Amino acid sequence: MHSDDSTLPEGLGEALLRAGFAQGDEATQLLKTNLRASSPRHRVLALRGAVRHSLLSDDDWFSALQDGDLDVRREALTLIAYEKISSDDVFNQIIEALADPDPLVVDGAAFALGEHLYVAAVEALCLVAQGHDDARCREAAVAALGAIGDDRGRAAVLGALEDKPPVRRRAIVALSNFEGPDIDEALARASEDRDWQVRAAVNQLAREDD
Repeated sequence: MHSDDSTLPEGLGEALLRAGFAQGDEATQLLKTNLRASSPRHRVLALRGAVRHSLLSDDDWFSALQDGDLDVRREALTLIAYEKISSDDVFNQIIEALADPDPLVVDGAAFALGEHLYVAAVEALCLVAQGHDDARCREAAVAALGAIGDDRGRAAVLGALEDKPPVRRRAIVALSNFEGPDIDEALARASEDRDWQVRAAVNQLAREDD
């Protein structure tokens, strides 16, 4: 079955959806073949199904993470955040996604690295947290740095307290994984932040520490 032919009937999408939940070699082959389909939608559906069946190799992840279509790259990062990954090469590809021109890809990459607590990504995440043009990306990077809790991310998280309100709120949560007089002083200043949600985040953190 030449499943990457653009002339295929629309029914392929439904077939891929079924294959994601079906058993047997036919479903497996359909999913694996369409990881390289010509249609981005079909690649996304095949990717979802292949993850459910644990079919993806490192090469498959590389292909999805480097895909020319934004939706495929975003989907790959959403899925990989919850997968068991042991290859540093795959993680390095996720780190490279932090430089993607699409902010949602960067956001997804930061989230995935934070979910995996991938310490080797700290320096790259700091660069995003401190210098990305999109506040969503800075916020996601701050969250990842907080989850990882490596001391090299301390300055970037503290610096985020001078950012926009959503980033400042995320920084408060991230600071819960760091300790020291500088953290205490920063939280004390943030307790008087002009944004009430930032102040509320500080109060919530204080209650959790009691």
